[in-house]
Amino acid sequence: MSDLGALLRKTREQRGYTLDDIQEYTKIRKRYLEAIETGDYKVLPGSFYVRAFVKTYAETVGLDAEEVLRLYHKELPQPTSTEVVKTEPRIKSSRRSVQHNDRWGKVAVSLLMWAFPILIVVVIYIYWSNNKEPGTQELNSNPPITSETSTPSPSVSVTPSVTPTESPTETPSISPVTLTLKETSNSINYYDVSPGTGHQLKLDITGVCWIEVRENGKTGKKLYYMSVTEAQTLTFDLATPLYVNVGRTDYVTFFVDDATFDDGNRPGSTKYLFTPVAPDSVQ
Repeated sequence: MSDLGALLRKTREQRGYTLDDIQEYTKIRKRYLEAIETGDYKVLPGSFYVRAFVKTYAETVGLDAEEVLRLYHKELPQPTSTEVVKTEPRIKSSRRSVQHNDRWGKVAVSLLMWAFPILIVVVIYIYWSNNKEPGTQELNSNPPITSETSTPSPSVSVTPSVTPTESPTETPSISPVTLTLKETSNSINYYDVSPGTGHQLKLDITGVCWIEVRENGKTGKKLYYMSVTEAQTLTFDLATPLYVNVGRTDYVTFFVDDATFDDGNRPGSTKYLFTPVAPDSVQ
């Protein structure tokens, strides 16, 4: 086993991940992951994929991928001349594509040259149609005058209705959110959230890390299950207990509504279970 493979395997086991978990997280085949851990890089399709797969593996288990590649660059295979030559046919095919596009461009210019005079004729015709003099027959907008005199109808006075003024409704007071660390068991931090209804769990993410969110515990329904590659905020309704597993705790800040707590800001992986409870049940 290589030094790099030993580091990745040890970190993976410390996070509690199996190779099947890493395969599901990264979409890299399990046999490639095994080859990386044993240092058998010949199994992988090329040196470029070796570096890309190692970088993704390191990020998934919470390591600094750039630092790992820098420290173990001598161990990783370097690109060969064969891999460089393979890119040449792409350049030739792109030239053919450019020539093909040039021919279509010339055809499009010719069509535009013929269509422009036709467009001018259409515009002139529409202008002439909208501004020509109307016919001698016009509609008389004034009603005919008759000798009969109409009797004016009596005016009806309308009494304005008075709408009763509604008294302002009192806004019910909202109890502040309370987060209580109940216990830490099997590497999971159990937090009680009180009062137990109408809250949202927000994850403010500032860096690349793995995020897993499930309903009703570690084996519940998946709500979110992937690696976050850019800064963003994830929001989940806290109607039922939510299990959260983060690969880099120092890149994530937790909020329940506007309330937060000190998670230690550690660079490793951390697991949580947030449970909404009634105020009188919190000890």
